[in-house]
Amino acid sequence: MKFSSIKERLAGLGGAKWEVHARAKAMAREGRDVIRLTIGEPDVPTPERLKEAAFAAMQAGRTGYSDGRGEPGLRRALAERYSATRGRVFHPDQVMCFPGTQTALYAVMMAVSEAGCEVLVGDPMYATYEGVIRATGADVVPVPLRPENGFRMLAEDAERLVTSRTHAILLTTPHNPTGAILTREDIAALGRLAVEHDLWIISDEVYEELVFDGSEFVSPLSHPDLAERVVAVSSISKSHAAPGFRSGWCVGSLEFTGSLLALSETMLFGNQPFIADMTEQAVREGSTVAAGMRGRFAARAKLLADRLGRETALMVHRPEAGMFAMVDVAATEMNGDAYAFDLLEKKGVAVMPGASFGATMDNWVRVALTVEDAPFAQAIDRMVAHAGTRQVRTA
Repeated sequence: MKFSSIKERLAGLGGAKWEVHARAKAMAREGRDVIRLTIGEPDVPTPERLKEAAFAAMQAGRTGYSDGRGEPGLRRALAERYSATRGRVFHPDQVMCFPGTQTALYAVMMAVSEAGCEVLVGDPMYATYEGVIRATGADVVPVPLRPENGFRMLAEDAERLVTSRTHAILLTTPHNPTGAILTREDIAALGRLAVEHDLWIISDEVYEELVFDGSEFVSPLSHPDLAERVVAVSSISKSHAAPGFRSGWCVGSLEFTGSLLALSETMLFGNQPFIADMTEQAVREGSTVAAGMRGRFAARAKLLADRLGRETALMVHRPEAGMFAMVDVAATEMNGDAYAFDLLEKKGVAVMPGASFGATMDNWVRVALTVEDAPFAQAIDRMVAHAGTRQVRTA
């Protein structure tokens, strides 16, 4: 049978990246003792109040077709929220609603890139970014994010890779998988680069509410001089512990969202009205679970860094936000892939190989901070034991 070229463009970008996670699940089904630190899912259930709101909306008959842009009440709530947090006024028509950040990002990338284009994106990157870009026919151009720069994208690194084919820069701040946050100066410099070369800036901000104490989040949407070229995507998946509801959005200029409407209506008609009503309530009331997650994830990251740094030759990059910490495993003389499988088979701890997120992370693994404290501490015990005899890192 004949397939479209998208099959080839996305080959190898699906389940192949998640082999360790799949193996860990299979081992658990076999009854083996496995602690899975692979997936970034909130460590608390969706608040009952939000589930009740969705149910009440269904009971009230909010189960019909949605507006192509998304439900008006939700778009108003989001416009008010972004106006309050970004220092600019946003109109509800600058918001479009989608089933989750992933769908929003797919639609946005389809609107700004196509075959023959290039999109700059940090390496490492979230596992689906390569697929989202390639699906449009565009080429992925990785911008190395170096640990000595805190895994932040620097304008000078991006500029070296800009060509006449470059159409967009895809940013993640706070970053997945490293937990890095772009500074005001980083964004200003990247903004100048975008203006100089007439580039879009796509900003994935889904971890905005999981910024740890002592760090500051700044959105490219806060820069008025970039207003016509910045599009941000986000959702309630992380902030409100509601990933299964698939409720996300994008925010951009009126020209952008107006142009995106036909694509959105071709794909779907907004998100489900009862979910939109629940999301509107979530946005207006704020999250009741984000602060707790911030505190727990930061504490687990500190525990991981302290113990591995003190008791092994492994090196942990301390995140500023999010649900993950990156661990440099080069001292084991294994790359991240070999280390992850060895740790899983010998100690029953599943972590993600860094190469799943980009070539620059071949000697790293990603550790999810979303497991409860007791099993997380046990996982660290196993990682220490796996590392062998006590080794104290010296400067």
